[in-house]
Amino acid sequence: MKIPNSRRRIVVWLIPLVLIAAWGTQAVGQEAPVATRATRDTPEEHLGKGYDALKRDMYEVAVSEFRSALQLDPSLVLRARFPLAVALFELHRSSEARRELEAVRREVGDHPNVLYYLGRLDVEDRNFEGAIQNLGKAAAKPPFPDTAYYLGFAYFKHGDLPPAEKWLKEAARLNPSDSRVLYQLGFVYRKEGHEEDARETLAASDELRRRDDNESKLRTECGKKLDQGPGDEEAHTFCEQLYTPDDAEKLTALGTLYGQHRDLEAALKPFRRAAELAPQSPQMQYNLALTYYQLNRFEEARAPLGRIIERWPDLFQLHALYGAVLLKLGEDVAAYQALHHAEQLNPQDPGTTDLLYKISLVLARKDQSARQYPNSLQYLEEAIKLRPQEPEPHRRLVEIYTLTGHPDQAAAEQREADRLSKE
Repeated sequence: MKIPNSRRRIVVWLIPLVLIAAWGTQAVGQEAPVATRATRDTPEEHLGKGYDALKRDMYEVAVSEFRSALQLDPSLVLRARFPLAVALFELHRSSEARRELEAVRREVGDHPNVLYYLGRLDVEDRNFEGAIQNLGKAAAKPPFPDTAYYLGFAYFKHGDLPPAEKWLKEAARLNPSDSRVLYQLGFVYRKEGHEEDARETLAASDELRRRDDNESKLRTECGKKLDQGPGDEEAHTFCEQLYTPDDAEKLTALGTLYGQHRDLEAALKPFRRAAELAPQSPQMQYNLALTYYQLNRFEEARAPLGRIIERWPDLFQLHALYGAVLLKLGEDVAAYQALHHAEQLNPQDPGTTDLLYKISLVLARKDQSARQYPNSLQYLEEAIKLRPQEPEPHRRLVEIYTLTGHPDQAAAEQREADRLSKE
């Protein structure tokens, strides 16, 4: 019973992050060539790579990265072991996923996120009594919109029709556009002897499937019309048929379609509404902020990021974009801090490395002018770590060591700058 792709897209942003927010825990830019750098092996780097792999559906990579993080720091139960279990679940490695989830459960107790996935594994193993127990507890504070669906499905397969009807009706209320919910509810009605209700519900399920097929065709045609160029009014009128004001996922799909065709002004409307519907979703806030950034509306880009970034301390994309926004707003120290954290999470991203290198040089120059030489030295050391092949930080060091009366160190840095310039 595989999760549909659209829901999985949301899951890979939320799974490792909702857990962090609930339990507590301690991009953008012009690309540049990747510099040769000393390899670092830190938990943060593996976490960043693991979350990025989850987002890209690269589950084998995610498993490897989260296991590496745990080897370096076994205490990362929430930040590494739980997303590891999710990646294993997506790979259908059920016994391994269950083992990791039970380990998390021993540490944190019956948290809904853990219970949800244990319940999903129970459903796949046809252990419907276990699924009812785990999903029933999770449903008290459902971590995902389809919790009620799987609970109702488990009751149905176990032969408990009244609670099956109850939870499938709740699932239909929460996900009115999910055809599989009405499909299962129709069969519950049939088992209960309510044939007329069954026919109506199954017909409604068929209608939703037809509507999904029609929306797929509309998206294809919308894309073709947007190929005519950004701002085309005829294309906008046609594509507005896809605007669904109360469905964050469909709004995100429409905004993404506009964005892929560089129609950023048109993308703002669906992205804004999606962010309103899901104020705690990092994906929705990131989409909106990135669109504002691309439109050079930096203060507006800051707002959604500022509201969400503290809740998601390990998501590279948020920190990288936030740093880029702050840089454009002239808040250099705050930009450095955000970019430094983003670079720790994903040191292989050339855009972030480039921005962090540049802001390190800017702050080094400012502190040098203010005669804050120790601070300036720290920024220059950071720049050298980021770009060891660049002579410029060494030239700056020559100036500081000369100003502070260290001629031998100044001479050594001058030789290094000359060597790098020749290479």
